[in-house]
Amino acid sequence: MSDTDLGTLDAAKLAELYESGQASPLEATRAALERIERFNDAVNAYVYVDREGAEKAARASARRWGQGKPLSPIDGVPVSLKDLTEVAGMPAREGSLTSSEAPCENDAPPARMLREAGAVLLGKTNTPEFGWKGVTDNRVFGATANPWDTRLTSGGSSGGAAVAAALNMGVLHQGGDSGGSIRIPAGFCGVFGFKPTFGWTPQWPPAKEPTLSHIGPLTRTVRDAASMLNVIGRYDYRDPYAVRGQPEDWAVDLDCDLRGLRIAYSPDLGYAEVDPQIAARVREAAQKLESLGAEIEEIHPGFSSPIDTYRKHWFTASLEVWSQCDERQRQLLDPGLVANARHAEKWSALELFRAQADRARLAERLEHFNQSYHLLMTPTLPIEPFEINQEVPPGSDMRDWEEWAPFSYPFNLSQQPAASVPCGFTDAGLPVGFQLAGGKYDDIRVLRACHAFLEAYPARFPTVPDPAQYS
Repeated sequence: MSDTDLGTLDAAKLAELYESGQASPLEATRAALERIERFNDAVNAYVYVDREGAEKAARASARRWGQGKPLSPIDGVPVSLKDLTEVAGMPAREGSLTSSEAPCENDAPPARMLREAGAVLLGKTNTPEFGWKGVTDNRVFGATANPWDTRLTSGGSSGGAAVAAALNMGVLHQGGDSGGSIRIPAGFCGVFGFKPTFGWTPQWPPAKEPTLSHIGPLTRTVRDAASMLNVIGRYDYRDPYAVRGQPEDWAVDLDCDLRGLRIAYSPDLGYAEVDPQIAARVREAAQKLESLGAEIEEIHPGFSSPIDTYRKHWFTASLEVWSQCDERQRQLLDPGLVANARHAEKWSALELFRAQADRARLAERLEHFNQSYHLLMTPTLPIEPFEINQEVPPGSDMRDWEEWAPFSYPFNLSQQPAASVPCGFTDAGLPVGFQLAGGKYDDIRVLRACHAFLEAYPARFPTVPDPAQYS
């Protein structure tokens, strides 16, 4: 394999090479670590790398493959975890100066499941403080840059994971999504990101707003995402919201065609403003899905913007964080998080109760809509990536990230599965993605459609042989 760069391969190809003996997990892990060393200074995707632990795990994996006894198909595959996720032996700073530098004592469910499957845990990827916003910067580690243009944001809150996927600094990357935190950076960075049905990918300790948060993969291919879900998409009793019923094989329908699949295409959900270039790329993607056999109908699902409903939930979570801090810690928090918390102070219990009712009506509306259409297609984002270290596009009248990400958080409120799929570029060479959302527990159909599209129209990733090209 001397003529093959193992750092560019996906999980499925690596497993083939491990099985045949043409490559080893140690070689693949060192290739991933080399890519981190080569690119990370420019993009700041990783905030912690455990080289010694990764090489030790890779050697153990190599022995298992050599004996013909791998623990799973992703045994020996290099992976990363978001820095909101606890991993034994690694710190979980959560992007916050209020957190501890001490290593965690326990594995959260994704880390435990990946470790038990033999995956090689490379380290932790960057996130904003407690994952509170749609871009990735914090006072501990700084900002994560977009791999296509490091002057721009990667999106967030799983920005580090998306950038690591785009540059293949590791193969499988775990993110979390409470309002778009997988799909937003996937869209801005041009990778595949998937938020499964709520409760199918367990997490513990709970997220700051546990009823909105979904754990999921960011990868280059849908098949790799399904391979990761075959590991992390399993029940864990520690998550009080975890549910059973996950697919035995998340990839079961990936090779099915799209005939008979009814997709509702909504260019703007009836209320969002979308950049014309992005709208054009997404409309072209709808036409491509139709050419693959899907039935496409342009129609809106029939609800108004739920931004106020979402903010009632999300800002109250910030208020809970703020309320648990002493005066010294409050001075260390991200000012934007504090502003949201103080905004939530004036809400009454009755207003929060009504927001819960509004959320239920939205979920009911979307589930009803999915009785007529298998999937709902929208843009992932209405805008191009903007300047790094900004929460909203400079010069806009926007106050908060929810205003420029109107397509993502409705599906956190409804707890439905949703994915971001790369579908081309703007004139400036920046990625565009479309979103596919399905009814609750219809994850397999979402993955099937995403895979069919990317097999027919493969994504293109940034190629950076020399870090000087980032300067």
